Amino acid sequence: MTPIVQGAAICVFSIIAWQVLRKIFSRSSFDNVRGPPASSFWQGHYPDFFDRHSWNFHRSLSEKYGSVVALRGLFNKKMLYLHDPKAMHHICVKDQAVYEESSGFLTTTRIMFGDGLLSSNGDHHRRQRKMLNPVFSINHMRRMVPVFNTVSQRLKTAMTASLQKSPKGEIDISFWMSRMALELIGQAGLGYSFDPLVEDTPNAFAAALKSLPSALQPFQPFREIVPLIYNTFPHSFLERIVKALPFQSVQKAWKISNTMETVSKEILAGKRAAIAAGDEAVTAQVGEGRDLISILMNENSKTSEQERISDEELLGHMSVFTSAATDTTSSALTRTMYMLAEHPDVQAKLRKELQEAHADGRELSYDELVALPYMDAVCRETLRLHAPVPFMSRVARKDAILPLHTPIRGKDGQMIDEIAIPNGTLIYLDILGSNRDPLIWGEDAHEWKPERWLSPLPESVLEARIPGIYSHLMTFLAGGRACIGFKFSQLEMKVVLAMLVMNFSFELPKDKEIYWNFSGIVYPTVGSVDTKMQLPLQVSVVKQAA
Repeated sequence: MTPIVQGAAICVFSIIAWQVLRKIFSRSSFDNVRGPPASSFWQGHYPDFFDRHSWNFHRSLSEKYGSVVALRGLFNKKMLYLHDPKAMHHICVKDQAVYEESSGFLTTTRIMFGDGLLSSNGDHHRRQRKMLNPVFSINHMRRMVPVFNTVSQRLKTAMTASLQKSPKGEIDISFWMSRMALELIGQAGLGYSFDPLVEDTPNAFAAALKSLPSALQPFQPFREIVPLIYNTFPHSFLERIVKALPFQSVQKAWKISNTMETVSKEILAGKRAAIAAGDEAVTAQVGEGRDLISILMNENSKTSEQERISDEELLGHMSVFTSAATDTTSSALTRTMYMLAEHPDVQAKLRKELQEAHADGRELSYDELVALPYMDAVCRETLRLHAPVPFMSRVARKDAILPLHTPIRGKDGQMIDEIAIPNGTLIYLDILGSNRDPLIWGEDAHEWKPERWLSPLPESVLEARIPGIYSHLMTFLAGGRACIGFKFSQLEMKVVLAMLVMNFSFELPKDKEIYWNFSGIVYPTVGSVDTKMQLPLQVSVVKQAA
């Protein structure tokens, strides 16, 4: 054997040996991560993980096992549940091409909302996002403030009328926040009015969206098998099966999906007709052609054929915008009103700041509104402690090494500072765990304290380098799949909160216990048994200074 051949053989052997050792290391480090025993073989930890009463289960995971926990999914397949900041940075930012949305999430969102931003991956997703990013610019947000103010004033009138009809002075805040959020995304996002906010009964579309979180809750544990079913059988056959299934949740979800598709097609057809009729017809529409979809359609017409978004994608974006902006923002607003009712001192302090800012009687501009320090602190603290979406999922598309910010103790007692992730591993990002980690946020991490944002944050927060796009929080995620509309959501929260706190005072009901349900989007009910979303608060009108 010649020296050259010997050298080549040694190189080949070394490469093979390295691959074998790497796989051995991969198995050992991955399997060395600790976690609780599963309660079911075929469902793993899913019955506990997705239960609407699972708050204590989720909190106990981080308290007992740290920032990375080994859990079991369907058919006992191992998965990870983590909130380590360095690991999340690699998953969401540095190696985001490796860790993509799960097939279950992509297929489910495609079924529910169509071919929009949530149901795309890879280059397709990047192309869509590139087109959509300019639509959510600060300049466009500034132009939307008058629309937001108009809708919030209609909400004020509607709530005042509802209050006059209530002998106990009680109003279901979630009812009005859902309707208001839908109307805001309708006017500012789609150039369409869904709800005049004058009747006590919302339209069918508003009612459908409000029931979406509870309708989707039963499907969460089985989302990962949806692609197998969806890609195996003809869609026409599956549609007939779904219509015949005697399950209320299935029928409700199907109805919501069909309603969103029908309304989106109606809106898009109206916009096409207005564009064909000329500038005056566009200006006459709700939003005067300055809504997000009109702007997107205008930009889309200027791009090349290869980059252009199809009508199917436009319909998907419309459904996603409508659903995401309605459910998540209304959840955040509802929770904020609950926290203000629970903390009257914070409510009074916020009202004082707003009254001083409105001393001259005019509406605040975008820049004036976002500059209010206590308003900003209240919003940030609510979004930190009570993120509307408690977790998200990713799947490793190839073998990868995941480094950790804080080492964890393995089953063998050794410290682990990186984990070899096998291809196909399902990973859940613990958003609440990141936002509430006492090692990062301090011993009071589980307390609602808006004042924490009025002084410099602890060094531990800065050192953690949490990758979230918003204020060291994972509430709006990070990287290329971060929430594209987070500025829209923040603006909506502040405009509506300003109107509500300026004009009404809120207290917790004396005879009802409010229970918050763990779900894909957190929602309130009266007591832990009832499943109907509602947040009744005692409301009174604030007397304005003469």
